[in-house]
Amino acid sequence: MLIVGGGLTGLTTALFLRHHDVPVVLVERRDTTSPQPKARRINIRTMELFRQLGIETVVTEAARGLSAHQAMAVGPDLARAERLPFTLPGGLPDWDAITPSAACLCAQDTLEPVLRELAADRGGDIRFGVECVDFSSDATGVTATLRRGSARSERLRAAYLIAADGADSPIRRRLGIERGGRGTLGRAVNVYFRADLSELVRGREFNLCQIENDRAPGAFASVDGSQRWIFTSSAAVDRPAEDWPDLLRAAIGVPDIDVEVLSVLRWEPGMFVANRFRSGRVFLAGDAAHVMPPYAAAGANTGIADGHNLAWKLAMVLRGDAPADLLDSYDAERRPIGWYIAEQSSIRTANLRTMSHESSDGTPLADPLALILGTRYPAGAFVDDGSPHTMARLDLTGRPGTRLPHRFLPDGRSTLDLVDTEFVLFTGPDGQPWHDCGQPVPLRRTTMDESWCETVAIDTTGALLVRPDQTVAWRARTAAAHPGRALGAALVRATGGRPVATLDLNIS
Repeated sequence: MLIVGGGLTGLTTALFLRHHDVPVVLVERRDTTSPQPKARRINIRTMELFRQLGIETVVTEAARGLSAHQAMAVGPDLARAERLPFTLPGGLPDWDAITPSAACLCAQDTLEPVLRELAADRGGDIRFGVECVDFSSDATGVTATLRRGSARSERLRAAYLIAADGADSPIRRRLGIERGGRGTLGRAVNVYFRADLSELVRGREFNLCQIENDRAPGAFASVDGSQRWIFTSSAAVDRPAEDWPDLLRAAIGVPDIDVEVLSVLRWEPGMFVANRFRSGRVFLAGDAAHVMPPYAAAGANTGIADGHNLAWKLAMVLRGDAPADLLDSYDAERRPIGWYIAEQSSIRTANLRTMSHESSDGTPLADPLALILGTRYPAGAFVDDGSPHTMARLDLTGRPGTRLPHRFLPDGRSTLDLVDTEFVLFTGPDGQPWHDCGQPVPLRRTTMDESWCETVAIDTTGALLVRPDQTVAWRARTAAAHPGRALGAALVRATGGRPVATLDLNIS
């Protein structure tokens, strides 16, 4: 497997593939991981995926410096800013009831080196300073031309290629894949700077701090919570670099503080989603597939979810446990979700006071937790049972195409921890017939109690089939007349087989 791009999406995709024992070569034209902080919010779903990889603790430790910096703040300058109370539109949930993991803040320039080392330690062939300068596909694989600096080019043969090569993806352009969406939504500037603000923010630690003054409006973002910061503004985009120290002092509210500007980066927030996420043996992931504004903190997290969705499918196809048609479900599942999350990010505003409650154009906002944990695939490698679903609140009740509901088990594990590299069949306490039927696809079976059955809308004789990416693939609300036949038919559909209309899914 060849991955082009060594950012957050590429590195985590390499880890997901290695988790399924798929050989991986990753190439990145830069010599090092990103020197820019860029993405920082690692949401709870991504942390659940890191938990499945067994690296949740490692990432949490890397994020330790910002562990207290979760709040939002607003003020005329940083010195006088006050933290906003944390609220969600539906009220604060019982976190233990919805997830085993906790979100964290970890700047991209801190996290990428950790992921790079982990990917190499787990057997990935990780090559920085190597560029993919050309590629071609045929019926059996991809041939890529790789080059390190001025050295002679090398040809590499891989079964498939994953393009995680960024928003300006040369691979996407080479494939002629166009993009749709709302387009450019304005202009902004990020000023990355160094200043010792540790005492100034002590007791008022924040993730983002909105500055409301006419001279230097914008927002501060914590990079390490002490010395490194980003100031973002859409009002002073074209100011020369030499003006920024004084503007930053005005935004900080301390006229004599030492400020070192590290970089000034102008950018355009926007929504651009590829019209196809697959072209033959090439797949787009991350920013190569979908670009979105940062207002929902969803860009990097959505890219990481792309890799998680694709890795198990590639592994099954390469092992011969599923037909190549399974790979068509990557576009069918991830493109609508990528579009939806990008659009939801686009209609949110940068105003910290209202960003979770008001949209910029009146389009209904999804519940923030639903956007992170509760999206539903409209079609793909699962058997849709037609049950209703909403994004107005977190709605995880076992519907096929949604994430498996979490519950802590008596031994301290989560139900999510029961899902690893194989399909898992959850049954009710009276579901022994499901356990007695064999299947050709590797399958784990586990029995749950009656209250769990109520959670996922099955009776004590029913069953829930879950894919290796923790997505519900099929639900049998009650016992089947022929459990082996019904389960086998569902597995065929969930692994890319015949259309559901031709299968025997009679479970009455």
